Amino acid sequence: MNAFMNRAKDFVRSEDGPTATEYAVMLALIIIVALGAISGLGSKVNDVFTNVEADLTAQGL
Repeated sequence: MNAFMNRAKDFVRSEDGPTATEYAVMLALIIIVALGAISGLGSKVNDVFTNVEADLTAQGL
């Protein structure tokens, strides 16, 4: 039982757990920002192609 308690204390003192959590939070934030940027860029690109299509159709091409 003593060995288990010592391992538990070492685990709590270890900085690997918090570091992994910090990396997970950073990764989640990066993914959220990337998805937002891709969504915004995607809608703008869609608008550009829609305008190009409308201009080509208006010119009879």
